[in-house]
Amino acid sequence: MRHLTTVPLLALALLSCRPEHDSGGGSTVPAGGGATMPTAHDDTTTPTTRTTETSEVQFGRKVDDPYRWLEDAADPEVATWMKAQDDYARKRLGALPLRADLEQRLTELSYLDTISPPARRGSRYFYSRSHKDKEKAIYYVRKGEHGPEEVLLDPNTMSADGSVSVHGIMPSHSGRYLAYKLSRNNADAATLYVRDLDTGNELTVDTIEGARYAAASWLPDDSGFFYVYLPTDPKIPVTELPGHADVRFHRLGTDPATDPIMFAATGDPTRFVGASVSRDGRWLLVNHSRGWSASDVYVADLGKAKGGKRRPPTTAPRFEPLVKDKPAIFSVSAWRDKFYVHTNDGAPRYRVYVVDPAKRAREHWREIVPESDAVLDGANIVGDHLVLSYLRDAHSELEVRDLSGKLVRKVELPGLGSATSIMGEPDEDEGYYYFSSFTETPQIFKTSIASGKSELWQRIEIPVDTSQFVTEQMWFTSKDGTKVPMFVVHRKDMQRRGDNPTLMVGYGGFNVSLEPNYSSRAVMWLEHGGVYAVVNLRGGGEFGEAWHQAGMGANKQNVFDDFAAAAQHLIAQDITRPDKLAIMGGSNGGLLVGAAMTQHPELFGAVVCAVPLLDMVRYHLYGAGRTWIAEYGSAEDRSQFETLFAYSPYHHIQRGKPYPALLMLSADSDDRVDPMHARKFVAAMQAVSPKPVYLRIETNAGHSGSDMIKKDIEQSVDTFSFLLHALGVGPVRDAATMTQ
Repeated sequence: MRHLTTVPLLALALLSCRPEHDSGGGSTVPAGGGATMPTAHDDTTTPTTRTTETSEVQFGRKVDDPYRWLEDAADPEVATWMKAQDDYARKRLGALPLRADLEQRLTELSYLDTISPPARRGSRYFYSRSHKDKEKAIYYVRKGEHGPEEVLLDPNTMSADGSVSVHGIMPSHSGRYLAYKLSRNNADAATLYVRDLDTGNELTVDTIEGARYAAASWLPDDSGFFYVYLPTDPKIPVTELPGHADVRFHRLGTDPATDPIMFAATGDPTRFVGASVSRDGRWLLVNHSRGWSASDVYVADLGKAKGGKRRPPTTAPRFEPLVKDKPAIFSVSAWRDKFYVHTNDGAPRYRVYVVDPAKRAREHWREIVPESDAVLDGANIVGDHLVLSYLRDAHSELEVRDLSGKLVRKVELPGLGSATSIMGEPDEDEGYYYFSSFTETPQIFKTSIASGKSELWQRIEIPVDTSQFVTEQMWFTSKDGTKVPMFVVHRKDMQRRGDNPTLMVGYGGFNVSLEPNYSSRAVMWLEHGGVYAVVNLRGGGEFGEAWHQAGMGANKQNVFDDFAAAAQHLIAQDITRPDKLAIMGGSNGGLLVGAAMTQHPELFGAVVCAVPLLDMVRYHLYGAGRTWIAEYGSAEDRSQFETLFAYSPYHHIQRGKPYPALLMLSADSDDRVDPMHARKFVAAMQAVSPKPVYLRIETNAGHSGSDMIKKDIEQSVDTFSFLLHALGVGPVRDAATMTQ
């Protein structure tokens, strides 16, 4: 989810149905009879967890919270508990069968030679490349498309333990300067650095702390860049930090402490701020996202360059709102002194306007791309043309139009799958796009915007024959009668006998769309005779803003109902049965599967829940929680509290329910979704469930996990050995024929 999980973690899912709760307010059942935490633990038995008599009355409802003490990770007792839980989980997971086969196959599928689409700046081409013998991708540069390859950044050499990660590179327009971000433990918090590529020197004076949200937007003459700054003052509560983000300008060679503020902080922690300057340096655009359904756009005229040179700004320019206080999303690109506005205002599936900066009033906006029956997912300018990316029934389509909106061509894709938009510069003809599907390994294409010629630039070679798999798009009816689709991938010889081990994933929030992308983990699951199902739940963006709003706020229960209906459909179609059906989800998808197993425990045999939100009464008090209030609501509001409490997974764990086995995946450096959710939920579930409940904690890892391949393999081996064992799947004797 945007800002919550940049990419849906592990490509994961959740579930449905109104929670049942008793007259006591759905209180969590305490564990261990108030036993104290031991100083040492036998890692062959489930760790005990003490409870406290903690409760609050909110809007007349008693809310019990016996594991609140687990919220404080700095407490030595909590640290001891975490170690005991992680030791226990790893000991039990390490004893499961199939591990050697899984590790060997995952190693084959993970250590690959791959490359990203290049970004051209001046005469230089920038890209990243993964290597079969390296843990992390390396960033490279070439002078000229076919020049010698030079290493830019190698995170494999930046720390002895692999804890330093590269969080993005931002070259200047000429390609001379490189801004880049480094992070510890793959956390969101980052520091920005600048290098002069002509001399090879690091510009140490230009180092900028507080770069969590920073993306350097360069002036055309390379004199400096605009960025979003986040204070590093420890006195500011973490949940309030986003409200302190402001837009600044950094002039190369100056102390960042003196960077002038271009746009002041909002003081509102529920807003995200973004800034970009037009390619000619004239227009500075500031975007305020009010959640994932609305945004404001402010514009400042920096003036035309004189004699080809532009004086870097030293004071805040005069901003005027282009659009403000509208319940819609607006994304603006400035090109040739025109604003191109991509919006869902009055068009839930989006459209494009062109706006004359001299006549910004809404009545002067001119529609150039109308709303269609597909979702206009993105609109950018490349090669002096509009490049449009669409979603039609959750798969990609690409178009090129002239700047008046007239269709030039539809881009032919290899099949039904997922494609990025064409990536390139507004003044360059050359562009690149990436395509994959469940049964097509990733491919990168190079295209000419002017001629339309496209050619395969790179195919990622992966040791798998995907021709033995097939993808179906199934539609089912949710609880309220809504038709919902899902992609179901299986081997061609699958038999409908109701006994296929099936892994169902989803996300259902934050306007995020799940498209048909290739996944090596899904391939491994299919090779073990499994079925892989990806559900396009409400709350996502697959069918536009109306689809998103139908699964957010007061409508969030629809998401869980959709997921339950998907499970029931797979069972009704004789594809699987409950004890053969597993679900997996991360972040907002972790909330999904947490709600799934507490609302419909009878539907599932196993659950993998990663870096989740699970205590929806207190989520806004931790991490980046306040930024998600627009999506979920806040327990500080009476009606929103009732909605949140009604499905909050932590508050609806009850003794006597047939809960499935649970593997909880957490990360010690997650500074986005606080790991307290995982800790409290595991403690409560261990108190009532006779099935395995494990808490696995990844070290030196953030919300998106570790960026080291070996650690990803280790976690995946634990995850899939857990799933296969829980669903009763034995070893694959012949991977080529996939017979068991």
